[in-house]
Amino acid sequence: MQDSSYALFIGFACIWIAMGAAAVIALLKSDNQEVRLGKWGLIVGLPIVLPFVLALLYQVLRPFFVKYFF
Repeated sequence: MQDSSYALFIGFACIWIAMGAAAVIALLKSDNQEVRLGKWGLIVGLPIVLPFVLALLYQVLRPFFVKYFF
């Protein structure tokens, strides 16, 4: 039960990420624009998404590493 708050946080984070992605796609589709991810999309998106993914992975994997290093 100690890690249940992290699981809840990760679950809500995934829901918010999915809702944000769906909103951006719906916004682009409403203007009849093509949805594509080019070079500039990766340059802008990776620095935003990568720290979130790394922080969530750290919190998930931390219990496994703590018993080996401490």
